[in-house]
Amino acid sequence: MFHIMRKRIPMLAVWGSILFMVCQVMGTLYIPNITSDIVNKGITKGDTHYIIVAGLHMIGVSLAVIVAAGLNVLLSSQASQKLGKRLRNDIYRKVLYLSNDEFDQIGTSSLITRTTNDVVQMQNVTMMMLRMMIMAPIMMIGASFMAYQKNPQLTKIFVIVLPILIIIVAVILYFADPLFRKMQAKTDRLNLVFREGLTGVRVIRAFRQDDWEQKRFAAANQDYTHNAQKVFSIIAVMSPLTTLIMSGTNIAITWLGAKYISMQTMQIGNLLAFMTYASQILMSVMMLSMIFVVVPRAQASGVRIREVLDLKKQLSEPQTSKMLDDEASLSFHDVSFRYQDAPQLSLQQVNFQAQSGQSVGIIGGTGSGKTTLISLISRLYDPETGVIKVDGQDIRALTIKDLRERVSVVPQKSILFKGNVRANLQYGDQTATDDKLWHALKIAQADEFIETLDQTVEQNGDNFSGGQKQRLAIARALVKDADIYVFDDSFSALDFKTDAKLRQALKDDPQMQQKVIVIVGQRISTIADSDVIVVLDQGRMIGCGTHQELKASNAMYQEIITSQLKEGSVDA
Repeated sequence: MFHIMRKRIPMLAVWGSILFMVCQVMGTLYIPNITSDIVNKGITKGDTHYIIVAGLHMIGVSLAVIVAAGLNVLLSSQASQKLGKRLRNDIYRKVLYLSNDEFDQIGTSSLITRTTNDVVQMQNVTMMMLRMMIMAPIMMIGASFMAYQKNPQLTKIFVIVLPILIIIVAVILYFADPLFRKMQAKTDRLNLVFREGLTGVRVIRAFRQDDWEQKRFAAANQDYTHNAQKVFSIIAVMSPLTTLIMSGTNIAITWLGAKYISMQTMQIGNLLAFMTYASQILMSVMMLSMIFVVVPRAQASGVRIREVLDLKKQLSEPQTSKMLDDEASLSFHDVSFRYQDAPQLSLQQVNFQAQSGQSVGIIGGTGSGKTTLISLISRLYDPETGVIKVDGQDIRALTIKDLRERVSVVPQKSILFKGNVRANLQYGDQTATDDKLWHALKIAQADEFIETLDQTVEQNGDNFSGGQKQRLAIARALVKDADIYVFDDSFSALDFKTDAKLRQALKDDPQMQQKVIVIVGQRISTIADSDVIVVLDQGRMIGCGTHQELKASNAMYQEIITSQLKEGSVDA
C-alpha cells in the first residue's frame, strides 16, 4: 500500500498537512491549560480582568486551531484526491497497454472495481492518515504529559483503562479484519453480475430470464450485504464499549479528583483540565482504532491495485522499429499459437503471404481459429512458434505503436462510442477532413443512412441496426491510413447486395488497391474473390489458394460451398 502511495502522493501537500496538524494539536492541548488558569486564578479569586484577558487569549488560540484544522483538511484532501487521480490514470494507462493474456488474468469487472472502489479506499485511508493517524499519537503523548503535570497521582487511572481499551479494540479488529478483506472480492462478484445483466439485457428479455437474473443478482447482493452486516455489527460494538470506558474513566477521575480537592492537594481548575486531557487521550486511542479498521481494507485494495500495476509486459518490443518496405505486405511462416495454460494449440503451422493490392480471405467453422489468427497480426498475442511479417519485417522487430499504426482492424463486435458520427470516424484519424470521412462512408455503404456527420450516436450505437453499426465500424477503419486492413467477420450483418457493393467499392478505390486486405468470413460469397483463401479447421490450415483451386481440390471448402448452396447463402 505504502509503496504505491509513495510515488504518487504530492509530498508538498503532505508536509503542509502535517505542519498544520501539529499546530492544531498544540493549540488543542494548550486550551485546557488556559481553562485551568481561568478557574484557578480568575474565578476562585474573583479577578474579572484576568478572566477577560485569559478569555481573549483562549479565543485567539481557538481561532488559530480552527484555521490550522481547516488548512490541514484542505491539504490532506488535495493529497488524497491527487493520489486517487494518479492511481486511476496509471491503472487505465496500464490496462490500455496490456496484452489480451494479461487482461484476461484479472477480468473486466475486477478491473472496474479496482479502478473505482479500491482507489476510493486508498483515498480514504490517506485522508485519515494525514488527519488522524499522525494526530492521534501526538495528541495522546501530549495530553498524557499535560495531565501528568496537573496531577501525577490521577494519571495512574490510565494504567488500568488503556490496556482494557486496547484489548477491546484488538479483539474487535481480529474478527473484523478478515471480513473487510472479503468485501472487495464480493464487490467484484456483485459488479460482474450487475454488468452482465446490463450488457445482456436484450438477451435476458428475449429468453424471459428476468426472474432467474434477478435471483442471481439478489444472491450476490445478499452475500455482500450479509458480509457487510457482520463486519459493521462487529465494529458497532466498539462505540458503546468505548463510551462506557470513557464514562467510567470520567467518574473515576471526578471521584478521586474531588477527594484530592478536599485534601487541598489539587485545584478545581486542574481537575477540569485533567478531565479534558483524559478525554483527549481516550479519543486518541479511538482515532487509532478507527485507523486500524480502515487500514486492513485499504491494504487489501492496495494489494489488488498493485497486482495490476506490477503486471509484467509479456510482449517485448525494441526501442525503435527496423526499416519497413515501402509496399504493404503480410506473411505468416509456420505460425503456431497456444492460449495461456491451454492444453493444445489454437493454431498450427499456418503459412500464407499477400503483397500490396492483394486480399486474403479466411474461412472455417466456428472455433477454427479465425479471430485468433487476425489477433496475431496486431500483436494482441505473440505466436508460440513461427514468424509474422508486416511490410517485410518481423512484427517483433517493430514497436507496438509502429505496428498498430500500419494495421487497421474492424473487430467482430462493432463498437461505437457515444457522441456523433464525426467523432466516431475520427477515432481512426483525428486530422481527417469531412471529405475523407464522407469518402470512407461511401465505400462502407454507410452514406445511405447517414445524413450529416453531426448525427447523434448513442452509447454502443444503440440507435443503429447491427448492419449499420458494422458499416460505420468499417468506415472508421477505412479513415485510418494503414497498410493492412483486417475485417473480422464484419460483413456478417450485411445483406448479399450490400456485401457485394462494399467489396466492389474496396476493389475500385485507388488507395485500397495499394493495401493488403484481410477478410474473415462465414459466407463463401464474402471471400470468394480474394487472391488468397486460407481454410482453417480446429486451428489447422487445411487449405490455401484461390477460390477455383480450393473448389476443385479441398474437401472442407467443397463441404462449406455445398452446405451454403443448400441454405441459399451463396450466389448462383
